[in-house]
Amino acid sequence: MYLIKKSQVSDIAKELQKEYQVYGPVVDKETKQTMFVKADDIAEIDLAAPIPAVPPKHTVFPHYERIMAYNYDPQSKKVDINPDFDDKPKALFGLRSCDLTGVICLDRFYLGQEFVDEVYKNHRKKMFIVTNTCNVPFKQCFCVCTDSGPSAREGYDLNLTDLGDQYLVEAGSDKGKALAEKLGLAKADDSYKKKKEEIVDESILKFDSIAKDNKAWVSRVVNRVTTGLIEEKTWEYIGNQCIECGACSFVCPSCSCFNIVDSCTSATAADRIRTWDSCSYEGYTRMAGGHNPRKPVEDRRSKRFFCKLSYSQSKKYLRPGCVGCGRCQWVCPGDIGLPNVVTYIRREIQK
Repeated sequence: MYLIKKSQVSDIAKELQKEYQVYGPVVDKETKQTMFVKADDIAEIDLAAPIPAVPPKHTVFPHYERIMAYNYDPQSKKVDINPDFDDKPKALFGLRSCDLTGVICLDRFYLGQEFVDEVYKNHRKKMFIVTNTCNVPFKQCFCVCTDSGPSAREGYDLNLTDLGDQYLVEAGSDKGKALAEKLGLAKADDSYKKKKEEIVDESILKFDSIAKDNKAWVSRVVNRVTTGLIEEKTWEYIGNQCIECGACSFVCPSCSCFNIVDSCTSATAADRIRTWDSCSYEGYTRMAGGHNPRKPVEDRRSKRFFCKLSYSQSKKYLRPGCVGCGRCQWVCPGDIGLPNVVTYIRREIQK
């Protein structure tokens, strides 16, 4: 553990900038929304800014990305296939613990299964992560229910905790330790570890009532979702509220749904494009012959929440698919973000 003065914490980002493209939370001057974007000017990064409107998963899983290019030579009648990977190293500075958990879920989806996605792997292997403990939770947050905050416990290179006039810096990797040593940060004794634990405990007490009320219920809802014992009318109610906009998927740090299209760039060339997709869309499960096993919207809603709250998904990702950031609650026009869905199922159980 190390200590750094608040006035000097930007030195970490400046040092990273020598080797990485540095991304961090930047507050838009016009909209006042926080966006996690590439920061050419380190002074723009605001570690006290609210949770970003869109999760930083776009740094490892871009919204729109060319992953391959094809070129056909009419004379030789051969096709030249060129993988197209973005190989620029990135540093994520000021990542919240829920968003880091989202990246870990994506790691286990793209890298931890039988198939390894080389495009994702290329983004991920050249990454430095600096997380930021949430001393005060934001209004929509419920990470305490999903064991993903308010402070990161794994997956970071450095973790920052605001102690008032300085930051406690914890190294979570050899890369992180090497950077701390290079910057000559002062060593922190074990008393600071206890101080951090007190800050985290105080933060948990500040969570909104819905997070506190639902904490004990999440495990019961997970059991209910897994066993399929939820009444059909509950899913029908949730489905009737859904307008199939896909916003919940796009703001979810752990959603990994994607679509692949081949786009012609000339008579003899084409690009293969990967874009984000959503299980909210009717076309997501539609097969080539036109059959759709999940045409009713309530079937798609139940599948989404099964993905976020079921033992089978927890077994796959070693944790629930939901990270408790609350963005789905924030953006859903039908008011069926995950905290509300837990509440609906909770009411059904209590009958």
